[in-house]
Amino acid sequence: MPTTMTGIANVSAMRPLPPLSRVAIAIAMAVVTWEQRRQTRVAISHLDGHLLRDIGLTPDQAVHEARKPFWMG
Repeated sequence: MPTTMTGIANVSAMRPLPPLSRVAIAIAMAVVTWEQRRQTRVAISHLDGHLLRDIGLTPDQAVHEARKPFWMG
């Protein structure tokens, strides 16, 4: 029987993950989200006025966003 799911996805679809695995995945997802925010904020801090206007931010908004800690959404 052909399937498009990977072995891991197939197994997890059949039974729920153990609680510790769910916690580990949630932590990993939070770390990935935080890193994406950090990278985005660093990139925003390097944009000039023309590019900021293109994405709909003022220089003051960009500074405010770049100064936010990575854990703040």
